[in-house]
Amino acid sequence: MAATPETPAPAAAAAARRKTGRHRGEGQWAVGHHTPLNGNEQFKKDDDGLNVRTRIETIYAHRGFDSIDPNDLRGRMRWWGLYTQRKPGIDGGKTAILEPEELDDKYFMLRVRIDGGRLTTEQLRVIGEISEEFARGTADLTDRQNVQYHWIRIEDVPEIWRRLEAVGLSTTEACGDTPRVILGSPVAGIAQDEIIDGTPAIDEIYRRIVGNKDFSNLPRKFKSAISGSPLLDVAHEINDIAFVGVNHPEHGPGFDVWVGGGLSTNPKLGVRLGTWVSLDEVPDVYEGVISIFRDYGYRRLRTRARLKFLVADWGAAKFRQVLEDEYLKRKLTDGPAPEQPSGQWRDHVGVHQQQDGKFYVGFAPRVGRVDGATLVKIADIAEQHGSGRLRTTAEQKMIVLDIEADRVDSVVEALEALDLRVKPSPFRRGTMACTGIEFCKLAIVETKARGASLIDELERRLPDFAEPITININGCPNACARIQVADIGLKGQLVLDDDGNQVEGYQVHLGGALGLEAGFGRKVRGLKVTSAGLPDYVERVVKSYEEQREDGERFAAWVARADEKSLS
Repeated sequence: MAATPETPAPAAAAAARRKTGRHRGEGQWAVGHHTPLNGNEQFKKDDDGLNVRTRIETIYAHRGFDSIDPNDLRGRMRWWGLYTQRKPGIDGGKTAILEPEELDDKYFMLRVRIDGGRLTTEQLRVIGEISEEFARGTADLTDRQNVQYHWIRIEDVPEIWRRLEAVGLSTTEACGDTPRVILGSPVAGIAQDEIIDGTPAIDEIYRRIVGNKDFSNLPRKFKSAISGSPLLDVAHEINDIAFVGVNHPEHGPGFDVWVGGGLSTNPKLGVRLGTWVSLDEVPDVYEGVISIFRDYGYRRLRTRARLKFLVADWGAAKFRQVLEDEYLKRKLTDGPAPEQPSGQWRDHVGVHQQQDGKFYVGFAPRVGRVDGATLVKIADIAEQHGSGRLRTTAEQKMIVLDIEADRVDSVVEALEALDLRVKPSPFRRGTMACTGIEFCKLAIVETKARGASLIDELERRLPDFAEPITININGCPNACARIQVADIGLKGQLVLDDDGNQVEGYQVHLGGALGLEAGFGRKVRGLKVTSAGLPDYVERVVKSYEEQREDGERFAAWVARADEKSLS
C-alpha cells in the first residue's frame, strides 16, 4: 500500500516509534520520571551512597582493594570522599582511551571537608599526622577549602575516619552526587569590614543537610558558598547556590541569593534571584534550592545534570517563583545587589587587623601543595602565637588567626622559614593548579609541578612585576582550577611542538575574572603552548600588558581591548 499522510511508510513509522521510545524526558523526579536513565542513576537507586561506609568498615578494609564492588569503587565510595587515583606511568594520551579499571591504581584520594574553611590547631595537627602515617606525606589545599590526601589504602580508611571524627572532622559527602563542602569567608566573624557573619548558617545547613538521605541522591554535585565579606571571597558566581553579604536599606545586613553557577566544559555564571534573606532564613532557602535540584534537576544525561542547566532553561524569575510557591510557601523580600568588591585580591594573604584589635596572617604555599609535616608545623606556630584557630581559603591559601601585635613578626618569620610566603610575588600569590596527571584519572597533563616551576621562572624573569594577576592551570577540560575565570587560564591538552611531536601543553584562555565584572576568558584562535614553552609565553604576554596598560587598568580589561598579536 502506498504511504499517505494518514499511513506513513513503514520505515518512517519505525523511526517515529524509536524516537518516541527514546524520549523519556530529562529524568526529573518532580514530573514523574523515576526510572533510572543511566548507570549512575541506577546504582544510586540500588543503594544509597551513604550506605557504603558499612561495607568499607566491615568488608573492604579487611579483604582489600580487590574485594570492592565496582559500583562502590567508582560510584558510592565518593559519598565518603574517596576516589581511586591514577595508576603511575599512564600518559595523558591514554586518559580517554583506557577503561576505568586500567586507569585505577589500588590507592585512593581522600578528601577531608572543611566547611567554612574553619580549623583548630588540634584538627590541623591530626590532618598532618594522618598525612605522614597513611598518605606518604601528601596533603593539598584545594580551591574549595578542603584538604586532599593521596596514596590512601582501603585498609586504613576506618582508622583515618576514627581519627578525623575524634576531632570533629569528616569526609562525609566530600565527593559524589551530594551537597559538597559549604564555602565560607575565611575571615568570617573577625574581619573589620565584614557586612555579616554567615557562620551560624553554615553550621545549621551542615546539621540539616549533610548525611541526610533526603539529599544524598542528587542529579550531580551541589556546590555552595556563604560570605558576608565585601571582598566577595568565595567565588559566588560559580557555585550552584551562593549567599553574598549585602545591606538592605530597610532590613539591614543580610544576603543576596545567587543560583546556577558552574564551570567545567559548559561554563555559566550564577544569576541573582533578586532577593534579600536574613541570616536566619539562609538554611531554609538553601534547603529549598537543593530540593528543587533534587526534584527538577536533569538526570538523563550526566553532562546536563547540574543546576546551571535548569536555571538557564527556567530563568531566574521562574526559579524564584517555584522556590517560593512550592518549597518555602511564602514570598521572599526583594533586595539589592552586592557592591563592587573592596579589593583586587580576595585571598586574605598578608597581615590584617581583626575586629578585636588582634591580627590574622594569611600565607601562600606553592599552588596549594603542602605536606603533612608542614601542616603540623603550621599548627605549632598557630598554637604558640595565636588562639589555636586557622582557616583555609577558596584560593588554596591558609590563615592563622588571633595574633597579638607583638607576635606578628614572629609568626611571619616562622611561616616564611617554611617557604609559606606572607608577602608573596604576584605569581606565587596568583597561581593555582588542580591535581593534574600525577594522581587524577581525568587529567591529560602535569599541573602542580608545572605551576611551581612556572612561579620560580617568572619570579626570576620578572622580579619587578607588581600587579595582581591570576594564572590557573588545569589538567583537563573540567576546570577544577577555574581556568575560564583567570587572567591567564591554561587548559591541559596534548599539542604539537615545533618538530611535530605530540607533547603536553595548554589551550590558553585570557582575561577571565570573578567579582561584579565577572566574565569568561577570551580564546585567541589557534593559541596553544607547550609545557616547555609556557614560561616564555607568559613572560611575553605579561610584558605586553606592562607596555600597553593604561593607569590602573587590570589585566582582564587590557585583554578585552588588546589585539591578537599582543596576546600570542
